[in-house]
Amino acid sequence: MSSAESNLASHLVRTAKAMPDRPAIKINGQDITYAQLHGMAAKLAGSLRANGIEPGDRVALILPNVPAFPVAFFATLLAGGVVVPMNPLLKSGEIDFFFTNSGAKVAFVWPDFVDEATKGAENSGTRIVECSPLGPVEGSFDGGDPIAEATEREGDDTAIILYTSGTTGRPKGAELTHDNVSLNAMRCAEVIQQITPDDVIMGCLPLFHVFGLVVGLNAAVRVGASLALIPRFDPAAAIKVIADEKVTVMQGVPTMYAAILNHPDSDSLDASSLRTCASGGSAMPLEVMKAFEEKFGCVILEGYGLSETSPVASFNMPDRERKPGTIGLAIPGCEMRVIDIDGNEVEHGEVGEIAIRGDNVMKGYWSNPEATAEAIPDGWFRTGDMATQDDEGYFTIVDRKKDMILRGGMNVYPREVEEVIYQHPDVLEVAVVAVPDELLGEQVGAGVALRPGATATADDIIEFTKERIAAYKYPRQVWFLDELPKGPTGKILRREVKAPASP
Repeated sequence: MSSAESNLASHLVRTAKAMPDRPAIKINGQDITYAQLHGMAAKLAGSLRANGIEPGDRVALILPNVPAFPVAFFATLLAGGVVVPMNPLLKSGEIDFFFTNSGAKVAFVWPDFVDEATKGAENSGTRIVECSPLGPVEGSFDGGDPIAEATEREGDDTAIILYTSGTTGRPKGAELTHDNVSLNAMRCAEVIQQITPDDVIMGCLPLFHVFGLVVGLNAAVRVGASLALIPRFDPAAAIKVIADEKVTVMQGVPTMYAAILNHPDSDSLDASSLRTCASGGSAMPLEVMKAFEEKFGCVILEGYGLSETSPVASFNMPDRERKPGTIGLAIPGCEMRVIDIDGNEVEHGEVGEIAIRGDNVMKGYWSNPEATAEAIPDGWFRTGDMATQDDEGYFTIVDRKKDMILRGGMNVYPREVEEVIYQHPDVLEVAVVAVPDELLGEQVGAGVALRPGATATADDIIEFTKERIAAYKYPRQVWFLDELPKGPTGKILRREVKAPASP
């Protein structure tokens, strides 16, 4: 049954009433209270309605970690809309697909990205609204009475569409429902991180990414904690925020912890407030974990999740034995098992694919029933991640079934990058593969076979790709081969393509 309480935005409404003066957002030494955040979101929700946004309509956000993001996020939900968070680094061609596929009517965009977004909106007709730090530029998007109470929605209505790059090169929009996100945020706040209203959470993860959006912003709002935002991660800025705001809970990917640990300013950091750290996105090197905990006197808990699982599926729980190197136990409300190719559960200790079932699993892929049926053939979501499970239920990732590259916690799918490189006139064949990287875990590399007589250099290929794709996706290393290895059917064998020892 429809209810305002089913709307994810109801958490903001409730917290603002219960703790109006509690800081919701901290940024650059200034606080925005829950009452202020709710007031700004309610006003913008009214403007959305006045400008034609009805329940179920999609609204895109192309914003860094500034207060305008949570304002626009909750405004869209208050109005009953569906939020489409997008990486600000996307280029116009990528934006065009997101806008067109989602049918976004409006996009709230940071000034630095307005030009790309405007070019990307030419086909979809999406209205581009430029934002200041607190929301739309004054006078650019007005009208309507504030919507202070959440519009009625059902729990299984879509709240967020998060695009994940597909192995076929076309991104897929994971539909996360109000219940998906609400329940996952609650478990992240209360079970995993044990957050209270007195906590200050480090908001250095991008809010357009499911980790920062759910485990950070929505978990904080759920319990009334404060989120200390950093517009873009920088170890020196993170160190300053930890000290100035007395951060108690940090969330990040392993590269963030390594960057803070190895920064010279960390030697004088008073991190006595820091209690719990959550790590995900890729495996945490044990050396980094141990050194960080020893230096700052905190505990790092590793977990696992995907956009399609809202995101958290498993974690090393604070009240259970912690097993470094594992991704922990399935969280409440979620079942995980390790299966073979036929969907049968394998014995403990054997390698298989992680399959997930529970209230955190997405509704499906937006307007893509074929991909949904392939990913969830029998009620269990196939993750593509290969793992083992021990006798106590702890999971350990050993490999990926898919060819995804995990660069500093960001997913890069080879096929998408290959399609761009293939546009270069000198390229005959290409295979994009992961290259080990000490800081980022994995880096993007490309083995290329050139056409006869071609003269392109590795730098030419890199620059060509850099201009056409998000900055975290383009290859940092390109090497040339006479021809790429192929199987009996002529299919390029990506896994046999290896980077040379010396670039």
